[in-house]
Amino acid sequence: MTGKRVAILGATRGMGRALARLMIARGDSVALLGRGADELLKSAADLKARGSAGGTIASADCDLEKPEGFRAALDAAESALGGLDVVVVTAGMFATQERLESDAELTQKLLTVDFANTVVFCEEARKKLMSRGGGTLCVFSSVAGDRGRKPVFIYGAAKAGLSAYLEGLDHKYRAQGLITVCVKPGFVRTGMTEGLKVPPFAGEADDVAATVLEAIDHGTPVVYAPPIWRAVMTVIKAMPRFVMRRVGF
Repeated sequence: MTGKRVAILGATRGMGRALARLMIARGDSVALLGRGADELLKSAADLKARGSAGGTIASADCDLEKPEGFRAALDAAESALGGLDVVVVTAGMFATQERLESDAELTQKLLTVDFANTVVFCEEARKKLMSRGGGTLCVFSSVAGDRGRKPVFIYGAAKAGLSAYLEGLDHKYRAQGLITVCVKPGFVRTGMTEGLKVPPFAGEADDVAATVLEAIDHGTPVVYAPPIWRAVMTVIKAMPRFVMRRVGF
C-alpha cells in the first residue's frame, strides 16, 4: 500500500534519511522532523530531486532534547500532509560505554533523550494517531536492549526501557487501531557509528530501511535489522549469566 502520510523524526540523517528516500520514491508524503533549518531544507531538496510519484514533502523543527516542541511539530506535520498515517522515530543518541562511565552529564543526557524524551514524543504521536482512528508508530530501539552486555550496558538500558514501553503500547492499543513497530537494529553504517570498529553482521542503511519499510507495511510488532540479528540475539539471550560475565560482547 502506498500513498501514506508519514512524519519522520530524525529524517535529516542516517536511517531516517534512508527511510524517507524510499518512502518518497514510492509515492508516500513525508514530513521531515529534525533539528536545524539548513539541514531540513537540504534534506527536503534532496527528496524533491528524487521523488517522482507526486508525494508531498514538508518539514518542521523538532529536537528530542526539547519536549515542549513535540506537539507543535506533529501538528505542523499533520497540517502540511492533510493527516498522518505513520509516525517514525529514528532520532536518538549514542555514546560508547567508556565515555558514558566517565561522564555523568553525558550519561544523564543520553538516558533522557533515548528513553524519557522518546517516550514523551511517542505519547504525543499516539494521541495524535488515535484521535484520527489509528495509524502506525514505528520506533527505532536497538538489539543492545535485549540483554545487559558489558560493552553497551548504559546505552542498552535506555533501549531496554524503550523496547518494553513499545511492547506494552502494542499490547494495549493494537486492537484500537494503533500499530506499533519496534525496530531493533544491530550495527548499521551511518554517521552515528562513524569511527567505531565495525563488528560482524553490520548492515547498510539502505538495506535496513527496506527491511523496516516492509515491517511498517505489514504491521510487524518487532523487526530485527539486518534480520540475522534475531538469531544472534536469541543465542545471546539464552546464555547463562556466568557465561555473560566471562565474554566480552
